[in-house]
Amino acid sequence: MSGLVVLIPIALLLGLGALAAFLWAVRSGQYEDLKGAAERILSDDPHDRPQ
Repeated sequence: MSGLVVLIPIALLLGLGALAAFLWAVRSGQYEDLKGAAERILSDDPHDRPQ
């Protein structure tokens, strides 16, 4: 029972930390262009090729 006294606050702090990181990512625009990054890796740009 005494282990729960320690584990529950740690779990709550980890959950709040994950929520804060997610909200920061959303507010800073990390999820704005999801399709662009996926298509950019497939583009065949001649400037990116080694000489």
